[in-house]
Parts: sequence; structure tokens; C-alpha cells
Amino acid sequence: MAESEAYRKGAELRRRLLGDEWVNRTSWSTYADPIMQKFIDVATEAVFGTIWTRPGLDLKMRTFVCVISDAATAREPELAIHLRMALRHGWTEEELTEALIHLLGYVGAPAARDALLVASRVFAEMRAEQGGAGR
Repeated sequence: MAESEAYRKGAELRRRLLGDEWVNRTSWSTYADPIMQKFIDVATEAVFGTIWTRPGLDLKMRTFVCVISDAATAREPELAIHLRMALRHGWTEEELTEALIHLLGYVGAPAARDALLVASRVFAEMRAEQGGAGR
């Protein structure tokens, strides 16, 4: 894929949202597959380079919108990615947990439970990556 300005902005923003280590690791695993490489190229340009860089919402709020939409639609792999982004951009484990618990009344207990299971796993992974530091 030829690098457009949107692609360059998207690649930079994706690293800012997720961190170099995570982006590098997934580039050598998930996105090493040619089909998935096509996906991440389009997502980098169209989603990160265009949607995420629009004015009007800061990155912290955009990560929260993604967490809630992923939990409400049972998109567990995406939820894990967006929880990681949310923690890196100022949300605390407690705030994210409460937001997911709040969904009990709106999307149901099974969806909220599944989201909380994902959150528990992601929070533990990130604490381990940070050498056990709590949030």
C-alpha cells in the first residue's frame, strides 16, 4: 500500500494509542498474515488516520467510546485492544470497571460479565507488563 498522509498520521497515532511494543508484537504475529496485513493497512489509513484524528473529541474520550461500543456489541477481541488504549490514555481500572458494570442495566448481565472478564485479563496483563505496578 502506498503511504498517504492519512496512513502516516494513522500509523503514528496507532503507536501513540497502543505503544511501540504492542504494535511491533502484533505486526509480527496477527498482522504478519497477508490477509490481516491488508486489513491493518486499511484500518491504519481509514480508521486511525481519518476518524481518530478528527477534531471534537480527545483521545481519552475516543478510547472510552470504543470500550463501551465493543462491550455493548460483544466484540471481545476489540474490547481487549480498546481497554489497553483506554488505560494508556488516562482511564483507571476502577473507572472502566464501573462503566462496564453500568452496562448491566442496558445491554444485560451476560454482555457485561463477558466484558468484565476481558477487562480483568487485560488489566492483569498490563500490570504484569509494567512490572506489577497497580493502577
